[in-house]
Amino acid sequence: MRDDLKGLEISHKELQHLTNLPVKDELINIINPLGRFVKQIIEKIKGTEGATVVFIGFSIFVFGYLIFDLVLKIFAIWLTIPSWILLIVLSLWGGGVTQIILYLLWIKRSKLLKVNMTKSLQILLNDVDRYNAVIKAIDINDQIEEAGNPGVIINERERVIEALKLTRTDLVRAVKTEKILRENRNFILSNSELFANNLATLTAMQVTEQATEHGRLLNEALQIALDVQHEMKRLQSQR
Repeated sequence: MRDDLKGLEISHKELQHLTNLPVKDELINIINPLGRFVKQIIEKIKGTEGATVVFIGFSIFVFGYLIFDLVLKIFAIWLTIPSWILLIVLSLWGGGVTQIILYLLWIKRSKLLKVNMTKSLQILLNDVDRYNAVIKAIDINDQIEEAGNPGVIINERERVIEALKLTRTDLVRAVKTEKILRENRNFILSNSELFANNLATLTAMQVTEQATEHGRLLNEALQIALDVQHEMKRLQSQR
């Protein structure tokens, strides 16, 4: 991703911080991080440090097993099954219990989100998705250009990026405002700056060449901003 796009995307983590809700939350599957870990180990083994990685990994495994076996012999001498079988059983049991706990926590977070989900928040979340999609489209277009296709270059790129920055500012402000109104339903907003927006500036930047690529991207950013402004006015009317 080019430097001018970095930091523009509104990540799931940032969105959760802005809304104080587990939005875009996904169930954690412990198999996935384990799979990624194994994949990283395999890649390192294939590299120049393969022998070192194998030696360290094998040493850690053997040392851990010996410690486990020693603990069993000291505190569980009554066990008759081999320690390596018990280690496998405990590992599977621990993984299953961990997955169940993660699932229950995910269910709890999902219920919390459902209870606090408002129409305004849903609209704003959809606008965030559309905004992030524009950034992703530009990033893919950049990669295609760098692969040797100069014909897909985005004209007026700086203006497009500036439009996205303004849209991001409005989106963040709108999400913050929705959070305040949701968490303080009887609170009358006294900070007018929360409703200040860059819509006028963004509208002035709109290009007339609708058929051009930069015009399409800029107009997409403008449409998101218009949706945000409409929702902001509706939020104001609820005071």
